[in-house]
Amino acid sequence: MSTALTRRQRPNRGDELELTIDSLAFGGNGVARHEGYVVFVIGAIPGDRVRARVTRPKRDYAEAIVVDVLEPSPERIPRTAPHPGVPWQVLPYERQLEIKAQQVEEALRRIGKLDGFAMEPIVPAVETWRYRNKMEYSFGNDDAGELVYGFHAPGHWERIVPIEDCLIASERSNVVSRQVLAWCRSRGLVAWDRRTHTGLLRNLVVREGRRTGQIQVRLVTMPGALDVDGLAEAVDCDGLLWTQFDGVGETTALGETELISGSDYLDEEVNGLRVRISPHAFFQTNTEMAEKLYALAGEYAALSGFERLYDLYCGIGTIGLTMAPRASELWGLELIEPAIADAISNARLNEIDNAHFFAGDVRVALRELVKEAGTPDVVVVDPPRAGLSTKVVRRIIDSSPKRVVYVSCNPTTLAPNAAQLVEAGYSLSRVTPVDMFPQTPHIECVALLERG
Repeated sequence: MSTALTRRQRPNRGDELELTIDSLAFGGNGVARHEGYVVFVIGAIPGDRVRARVTRPKRDYAEAIVVDVLEPSPERIPRTAPHPGVPWQVLPYERQLEIKAQQVEEALRRIGKLDGFAMEPIVPAVETWRYRNKMEYSFGNDDAGELVYGFHAPGHWERIVPIEDCLIASERSNVVSRQVLAWCRSRGLVAWDRRTHTGLLRNLVVREGRRTGQIQVRLVTMPGALDVDGLAEAVDCDGLLWTQFDGVGETTALGETELISGSDYLDEEVNGLRVRISPHAFFQTNTEMAEKLYALAGEYAALSGFERLYDLYCGIGTIGLTMAPRASELWGLELIEPAIADAISNARLNEIDNAHFFAGDVRVALRELVKEAGTPDVVVVDPPRAGLSTKVVRRIIDSSPKRVVYVSCNPTTLAPNAAQLVEAGYSLSRVTPVDMFPQTPHIECVALLERG
């Protein structure tokens, strides 16, 4: 290929292109082609004709963002919410489900080269709006310079889209969030500037016990002074916390956290299990669908009361503890020590005495766990989006469970992991997608692999 042709085909940052969207990629961006060059377009759906601005040109592809929809897709419907975090709201919900199920199957067949499994119908969400039990907002300023909270604008790490009524959060959660904002405005507090790293207010985290009705609020700021008594009086919640963090990255997971008022944990119930969630602990952000996800994992585990169950990447123990009454013994493994402390506490809270939890890196600790606890009959894994490393899959294979129940939030990493297990003699028998996050491209699924 000549240099001239290469330059002609590759757009530059800032170029505006007219594109027709052919399909949706994993992750939800529209896929178009410009003179044979692939462009992933944020905010576009199949059938759209758009004008898009290139934000990240690469050698083999580019990323772009919609500037204008020139001709809308026949499938496009009006937006319900001015919310950058729900890009698929312009697709009818039934179409969202169809695409998600297709993408799970395509990943397994195309990436994993897998076949012969039962692809079961996707489990639709109980609620398509106001379903989240946890919201993380960023503070910023609107065009008039007034303090706001909201979400990062697509393609703009420094710009915040204000949100007054977030339609994926409950009405009570929104009320509490507005109370925090009103108090911060009344005190003249300033948002943290992502360019200059000056200012105080960074993030607002609101968690809700959907079954208990409890609300937990955590304000994340730069180190500094804060009228904590005044804030406590202004906010109607069951637990109020303050995290101070001075790093340049945008995260709510780091820093020093102190309790201002109420309780430092949130109570919730899932499938009859009572759990206490500490401020930084992971818990599925859709409680109603977590119940369906855990029930499905339990069905796939097919426990009869005599099995030794391993729960890897167990977090605060929720998946394993929902299965423990049907197992002979449960062994949970998780790297994060505070999560293990929560898991142990949750086992005691529910009077589950056949559960054992240990902190450790699965890559190293699984082999030691097998020596101490014995060979597992069933292994449940719920890894992060990056999936399992090759070494971890090898450790699971070496432990020789009869069944592996894989709970995945990313089918593109499930696929190679499943392929490695199949190569070692397991068969992928069943896969069920579960829609935890309506109006977004994110999809969870549960896969069952059985030893031949």
